[in-house]
Amino acid sequence: MRVSGKETIKNILGQIPFTAELYWLVRQRGGPLHSRFSLRGLQAELPGIIADVNASMQDGTGKKKVFMFASLHYWIEHTALVGLSLAAQGHQVSLGYLPYSEWNKPINRFDLRRQNSYAHKVLKQAEPLMQIVPFLNLHAPYSRLNDDIMEAIKLVTIYDTQYTLQVEETDETSDIFHMRFERNLEAGRAALWYFQNNRPDVVIIPNGSIQEAGVVYRIARHLRIPTVTYEFGDQRQRIWLGQNSEVMRQETEAMWKARQAHPLSEAQMERLQNLFQARQRAALWENFARLWQGVPAQGGEQARKALGLDKRPVVLLATNVLGDSLTLGRQVFSKSMAEWISRTVQYFAGRPDIQLVIRVHPGEVLVHGTSMMEVVHQVLYRLPEHIRLIGPKDKVNTYDLIEVADLGLVYTTTVGMEMAMTGVPVIVAGQTHYRGRGFTYDPDSWVNYFKMLGPMLDNPKSFRLSHAQVERALEYVYSFFFDFPRPFPWHLVRMWEDYKIRPLSAVLSPEGKEHWDLTFRYLVGEPIEWNKIAESNHANNDKS
Repeated sequence: MRVSGKETIKNILGQIPFTAELYWLVRQRGGPLHSRFSLRGLQAELPGIIADVNASMQDGTGKKKVFMFASLHYWIEHTALVGLSLAAQGHQVSLGYLPYSEWNKPINRFDLRRQNSYAHKVLKQAEPLMQIVPFLNLHAPYSRLNDDIMEAIKLVTIYDTQYTLQVEETDETSDIFHMRFERNLEAGRAALWYFQNNRPDVVIIPNGSIQEAGVVYRIARHLRIPTVTYEFGDQRQRIWLGQNSEVMRQETEAMWKARQAHPLSEAQMERLQNLFQARQRAALWENFARLWQGVPAQGGEQARKALGLDKRPVVLLATNVLGDSLTLGRQVFSKSMAEWISRTVQYFAGRPDIQLVIRVHPGEVLVHGTSMMEVVHQVLYRLPEHIRLIGPKDKVNTYDLIEVADLGLVYTTTVGMEMAMTGVPVIVAGQTHYRGRGFTYDPDSWVNYFKMLGPMLDNPKSFRLSHAQVERALEYVYSFFFDFPRPFPWHLVRMWEDYKIRPLSAVLSPEGKEHWDLTFRYLVGEPIEWNKIAESNHANNDKS
């Protein structure tokens, strides 16, 4: 990676104490920088937030020593808001941060220190309600990190590289790998020293799988500190929580164990049907803020006609976006999703009695990495007549394909759940949250995978899911979409719009506590009461 003369000078100046800070005070006059790193939203709202905290401050008896961490400007704003909310509830909160605006681009030390000074000035307004811990200012003594920690930092760096380049193979000599490793290593050293000298009762971290946050998560778990990770999906006013786990792993075991004994009520079934009808129509619904399809469904027979499908059995292979956080480290028996697709296409090339339809994820239009289109064409440059490849931009509705499918093949995509809901047997090749829930086929080796495929292709109708399996799929899908995300007032996306509608004063009011209090308790590590959630739903079923 070439470095300009100006960058070289900045890197040199960045090593000299107080140069960057004085420059920021004189030239920027202590204000925001001319860069993407901006905390303007937080700076504007902080006086009101602080006033609400002081007016609502609860007694700290029995509360926790909480440490939160963020490393990108939008996450810093969000964690600051959440941290002050927890402080108002009586918890002793510290917020650690690293002042980055880009996870995938290098920054010289001079500019990083300027951003650090700016962030510290904004955040320091929240003291003494919340202690501010600039990780860049921690002068941890150099010490050799043990092998377990170094392996964890390397693993996060591999994920970072794959996530950034949207690939599944990692070149450890690449510039991006070296840049990410250095940043992750610095974060790891700071986190280890801080936790060893300031051990909290609980650590709260956004995402927790990648980048500096992923490293801090692993350091906390290495030290056996209770840790909660959180993320946001496509539902407004909802948050995903992972207690002592990476939230993007979507560990639903405890939820499903509590939920599966309770059948869906008519009202819940109707709600689930309404959600998927909206997905089929390519329409928004309730608090979901994303369209799942580019075009409305036209019906299965229309799809058959448009794709030239005949009466031979149809297998639908639905891909994920390469390098997406839901595919990182999800291998079960294949080295990668691409390898699974490649070997599957090779297999079906020799099965002209079966029609294979490969649906490339529509989300690929938003990314720059390797497309699954390329992966397929590397195996078969010219596709035989019984294999159809549907690109991310093609105006085809996935639900029309589900309607005509006799068998589904998936890695981790939710399309696997949706096929099972309609009775289509589904083979799951990756480590996804619905694997092993009783309504999918889950091979653990290439041998078992191909052993499953053979008889299922020879007589697909005999493998249609039973009524009990379909019911099980419906119950799980309902629980995943409506129980797993917990109520929360402020989504990361359009956070300050949410805050204007639901300011801290409203969230901390008696009515707000009734709605949000449980989630805040889960956020600081109180075990999620899935049994009570399931019983509450069951009681509502009886009323309906």
